[in-house]
Amino acid sequence: MAGEFKKNMRKRIFIVAVVIVFLFTLDAGRLFYLQVIANDDLAAKAESQQLSDTEIPAMRGTIYDSEGNVLAQSATVWNIYIDPGNIKSQETRALVVNGLSRYLEYDEDEKDELLEKTNKDTRYVIVEEKVENDVKEQISQYTADNKLGNVIGTEQTTKRYYPYNSFASSVIGFTGSDDQGLSGIESYYDDELTGTNGRIVTVKDAVSNKLPTDYETSIEATDGNSLVLTINQSVQYYLEKGLRSTMEEYNAKGAYGIVMDCNTGAVLAMSSMPDYDCNEPYKITYKKTKKEIKKIKDKDEKAKAESAAIQNQWRNFTVSDTYVPGSVFKTFIASAALEENVVTLDTHYNCTGGIRVENYTMKCHYHAGHGYQNLTQGLENSCNPFFITIGQKLGVHNYFKYFEAFGFTQKTGIDLPGEASPQYYKEDQYGIVELSSASFGQTNSLTPIQVCTGLCAIANGGTLLKPYMVSEIKDAQGNTVKKTEKTEVRRVISEETSEKVRSMMKSVVDEGTGKNGYVAGYRVGGKTGTSTKLGESKEGEKTKYIVSFAAIAPSDDPQIAMLIIVDEPNEDLGGGALCAPIAAQVVEEAMTSLNVEPKYDKEEAKKLSITTPSLIGKSVSNAKDTVTNSGLEYKIVGSGKTVISQSPSASSKIPSGGVVVLYTEKKSKKTTKIPDFSGMSVSEANAAAAEKNINIEISGNDLSSSSVIAYRQSVDAGTEAEIGTVVTVSFKNTKSVLD
Repeated sequence: MAGEFKKNMRKRIFIVAVVIVFLFTLDAGRLFYLQVIANDDLAAKAESQQLSDTEIPAMRGTIYDSEGNVLAQSATVWNIYIDPGNIKSQETRALVVNGLSRYLEYDEDEKDELLEKTNKDTRYVIVEEKVENDVKEQISQYTADNKLGNVIGTEQTTKRYYPYNSFASSVIGFTGSDDQGLSGIESYYDDELTGTNGRIVTVKDAVSNKLPTDYETSIEATDGNSLVLTINQSVQYYLEKGLRSTMEEYNAKGAYGIVMDCNTGAVLAMSSMPDYDCNEPYKITYKKTKKEIKKIKDKDEKAKAESAAIQNQWRNFTVSDTYVPGSVFKTFIASAALEENVVTLDTHYNCTGGIRVENYTMKCHYHAGHGYQNLTQGLENSCNPFFITIGQKLGVHNYFKYFEAFGFTQKTGIDLPGEASPQYYKEDQYGIVELSSASFGQTNSLTPIQVCTGLCAIANGGTLLKPYMVSEIKDAQGNTVKKTEKTEVRRVISEETSEKVRSMMKSVVDEGTGKNGYVAGYRVGGKTGTSTKLGESKEGEKTKYIVSFAAIAPSDDPQIAMLIIVDEPNEDLGGGALCAPIAAQVVEEAMTSLNVEPKYDKEEAKKLSITTPSLIGKSVSNAKDTVTNSGLEYKIVGSGKTVISQSPSASSKIPSGGVVVLYTEKKSKKTTKIPDFSGMSVSEANAAAAEKNINIEISGNDLSSSSVIAYRQSVDAGTEAEIGTVVTVSFKNTKSVLD
């Protein structure tokens, strides 16, 4: 019996020992798993429960124009969040919902959504993103007053601002909600503009509340680099103003322009219309487009149209699209032919209105024919048959050699996203028909930036330059990180050839199809162009055109090259009527901005305004004599004997023969409303000015033509102005060929 008992006890002890060993083994295994295998994961979980890691967003770099004006800038804003886990009562919930709804100006639906957020089983819910500082301060004060610091929180973030809204939008671009550049300079230079975020690490207590800042560690954010663009604000403004006005007046599909410093490759202005507001990039801006979309009834079709319109206004046509340059290309053919000595300025051709090329008759835009003309006259008249013969003399090999040399077979490499590749015939694809067509600007499709860069080579003495948009990159402290230098790609033509072609282009403006590009004192050279948009017109529709004007100024010492394009205007008017007037206004502004002094020839000097003499304090009798001797007329207002004020003021400019108003009594000044001169002839404008007792200074070329009308004035119509005020009225010739 005793033996049996001992045997059972040993068995029990053994079983207990086995169990104990098993349990120890299990604990040891669990300990090994926790300390070795799962250590990293568990440490991370523990850290997440004990630490609050808040990201401090870095400021995106600022974008400036060439004169230091801010075009894009980031500022601190705030995200508002709540911790539903710390809402312990309905009273607290009501304080949170009612307070935030008031300061965030929520409607009832938004208030209900906020209430749902307070019931979520989580410790962190974003209520509102990118709130301005004044609202954040109000919420912070409300939070403190109601002791809701463990429920409502704010975290710093940034928001991108564009002070000038749509100004240079196709160049600057915009950013997304995550502050990443989505288009334009913002996209191309995203890595430079983006900084390195900082962090604040704070220890939390057992119920996830932050402990005092003694337990806090912070790493400062490093702001992104800033960019200085080559854009000149004044030149950009007038380019955009002219393009927008013309696009809207002629219901065009679009209007595009580039102005470049032809001696460096820097882009002074660039625009693609319709444009958009960088602050509201998803908002359609063009009235014509909005009207067309409004007519669409089908919801899906309407949504597609809206999406297409938004995408279209984001596109920078000058870089991202190609077009057939038309007769502007004749400047490059003339350059190549003169350089290869296959023609001279004395080469003549008799245009009969067309030329036979194999089985085709290629017509001149002037079907009656231009008759006997030299090379300069051929360019003035934009004569297609003449340039077909020049292209044939040049031959395929030489033609393609210069086509390639001017940069038309490859991208320019400009620092903007989405540059399109040119579409062109390779050298071995040309027959006599293709060569003839290409010789007057058809056949090949180029980007506007390629064409303008080629124009710079003609203007600057023959060197192709790489175009660029950013002149300088600076760090957050304002130190220069990188400076863009002029990049010479290759020499294309000689200085002698450049000078000859520039002289020919000046004749196009003085005597030919580009008269509306004339600017007194600045010797503008230019070339008009038209290309038919084959395959884009539906049956029964009017033929669609794209018209253009290329300009250089001053032609004897060029500082700028420019290309203006109007896409599908609703009237059959060429680049001379639609694009050249824009170029004239931009040239005038650019020359002033670049401090280029005007040089007037004898004829221009005769038409110059004169300086108004100083007449205040003189007797009426002496003032009359002074005005008359200055070649001006006078008007007396009041019955006093001494001049106490005058209009225009002393030293201001007034047209010869203009009227100076002499006031002889206080409170006797008279005003009038400036008339709307648009559409008036020169004689009509003079009569309207005389009726309102104001002076007008007339600007433009070929003013004797019956087709000349006013299209721009220096003082807006309807403005209340003092009588005697001088208003500059610009005239253009509306008779324009599709060349």
